[in-house]
Amino acid sequence: MKNDSKKKATIYDLSVLSGSSPSTVSAVLNGTWRKRRIKESTADLIRRLAEEHQYTANRQAQGLRNARSGLVGLLLPIYDNRYFSSLAQTFEAMVREKGRCPIVASASRDPEEEREKAETLISYSIDALFICGATDPDGVHAVCEKAGVKHINIDLPGTKTSSVISDNYAGGRALTEAIIHQFPADKPPLAPEEVFLFGGRNDHNSRERIRGFRAVKREMLGGDPDACIQPTGYSPEKTRIAFEAFYEKQDKLPRALFVNSSINFEGFLRFMANHPHETFSEIVVGCYDYDPFASFLPFPVIMIRQDIEAMLSEAFRLMEEPPTAPRIHLVAPKLIAPRTALTGPLDALKDIEPTVQPGADLIAPRAEA
Repeated sequence: MKNDSKKKATIYDLSVLSGSSPSTVSAVLNGTWRKRRIKESTADLIRRLAEEHQYTANRQAQGLRNARSGLVGLLLPIYDNRYFSSLAQTFEAMVREKGRCPIVASASRDPEEEREKAETLISYSIDALFICGATDPDGVHAVCEKAGVKHINIDLPGTKTSSVISDNYAGGRALTEAIIHQFPADKPPLAPEEVFLFGGRNDHNSRERIRGFRAVKREMLGGDPDACIQPTGYSPEKTRIAFEAFYEKQDKLPRALFVNSSINFEGFLRFMANHPHETFSEIVVGCYDYDPFASFLPFPVIMIRQDIEAMLSEAFRLMEEPPTAPRIHLVAPKLIAPRTALTGPLDALKDIEPTVQPGADLIAPRAEA
C-alpha cells in the first residue's frame, strides 16, 4: 500500500499488512486487546503500522456501530479567560488520557446559545457533555435529557443533575481573612467600611463568595455595611465604570478590595491605567481567581485558585457511576499568597529545539542599499 497523505489506512488495510483479523486490529486500536488476550507483540505491530500508514479512526462510524463515538463535549462560557482556558486544556488532556476525543465549544453566557451549542455537540454523537459555567444549566440539562446524553455541571450548579463546583463560601472566607491579615499591626486597624467587594452578579458562586466575605467581616471587624457590596456583573468595562464612580465620589479607593473574579480584575486594571501610581500605594487586593501576572503588581494581590484538576477528576468519576439524585459536590479552592507564580498547563508544552546556533543573530541584518 502506498503511504501518502491523500489515502489513509483503514482497519482492513492494517489487517492485510499485519496478517491479523479486522476484529483483532479493531481491539488493538480501541484499547481492548488485553481483554481478548492478544499478544503484546501483535498489538505493537498493529500500532506501528497504524502510525506509519496514517490510520485515523472514523469516530462517527464507530458511534453507529458501537453506540459510542468516543467524543466527549465541554461547553464553556468563554475562552478568553485564564480560568476557563486552563479548564479546557486540562479537560482535553484528561479525555485523551482515557483514549477518547475532546470537543469544546463556548456559548458567551447566552442561555439560548447554550442550548443551541449543546444541540450541535449532541449532533456529533458525543458520549457525554460537561456543562461549565452555564447561565441556564437546567435548560442545557433538558436538551441532554431529551437526547439521552450523560451530562454534569461544573463551576456553576444546576438543580436537575449533579454539579461539581468550588467551595465558594469557604474560598470567600479564606480570601477575606487573608486580605484583613495582610495589614500589619503598625498600621491603623481596618474599619468595616474600608473593605469592599466589587464584581459578580446574582448567581450561586457570587452569592456564596459574598456570604463568606460578609461573615468574616462581621467576625473580625464587627460589621458589614451594605454599601460595601458593589455587584457589577461579569463585565470588565462595567467593573471599570464602577471603580471610576466610586473614586469620583470618595476621591480615594477602599483600603482593602475583594474582586470577585479575574474578569472583574481586568476591569480594575483598566481603572488603574487612568490613575497615577500613588492611587494604589496603600491598598491590599484579593482576587477570586488566579492569574500569575496579577501577583507582581506594586501592591499585594492575594488570589484564590480554583482546583480545576480536582473538579474535573471528580466530575469524570461521577460520570462513570450510575445516576443518582442531583447533588452539589464541593471542591476546596486554594489560597495563593502575593508574589506567587504557579506552574500550569503551559509548562507541559514541548519546546522545539532551536535551529540556530548559540550566539547567532535571530534577525538577519538588512541589506545595505
